[in-house]
Amino acid sequence: MRTCSLHSRLQIVAGDWADYKRLACYHYREEQPVGVKAIFSVKPGRGLRWSDGKAMGVIVYTMPVPRMEQRNAATGDLFKGFDRQTQLALINRNIRCMSRVIIEPRLRGIGLATRLVRETMPLMNVPIVEALGVMPLVNPFLEKAGMKAFAPRIRPEQVQLIEAFSVVGIEEHDLVDAEVVQHKLDALCPSAVRFVEAHIYQFLKSQGRRRTMPPGIERTRYILGKLAERPVYHIWFHPTLEVSLS
Repeated sequence: MRTCSLHSRLQIVAGDWADYKRLACYHYREEQPVGVKAIFSVKPGRGLRWSDGKAMGVIVYTMPVPRMEQRNAATGDLFKGFDRQTQLALINRNIRCMSRVIIEPRLRGIGLATRLVRETMPLMNVPIVEALGVMPLVNPFLEKAGMKAFAPRIRPEQVQLIEAFSVVGIEEHDLVDAEVVQHKLDALCPSAVRFVEAHIYQFLKSQGRRRTMPPGIERTRYILGKLAERPVYHIWFHPTLEVSLS
């Protein structure tokens, strides 16, 4: 597979919270990651001028959540059968979670997310790296980087809304950016607005008071968040580090 020539002029280095904050606005999840263990950033190399050397991409690793059914399936119940305290200690010792992968929009589509994941996973020095998110539903960059996917069933109402968005020109890869989706919604003709609003109504009708949210960026963020409620679980096993259960 050919690699964009720009890759040779980019470097992946240890990052910091400022790098994440600069790019956080481009991620579909608004809440900040917690339990951060490491941040790596894509920075311009020598001779490449880019926003005074600011981050062009960022990846954030955190501590894993204590319980996750997909993890049990992916590891063959490796961490089951222990008391709660022991189980938590083993999970924290052996696993790190890939919490955010963000690429500056102007650099998407050149394989930079795949490279960022592939090159930083070994740097965590743990036997297992896992990720849980909606982005791999529309862009299999984690699998390209060597992770294995365990995809949940997507609810029918999610599929129907995604298909309705596609009909009016909002593609699946747009669904990671609320501002992009809102811009496209605002540009629709009246008949397309009526079509997509009917599907949004069906999607939100079971969401309590949220079902009457007015059109706008806040509703769009909420909808994208609901579409992401059953994210894909990915796992990667370090080729030389073995899981320690003692």
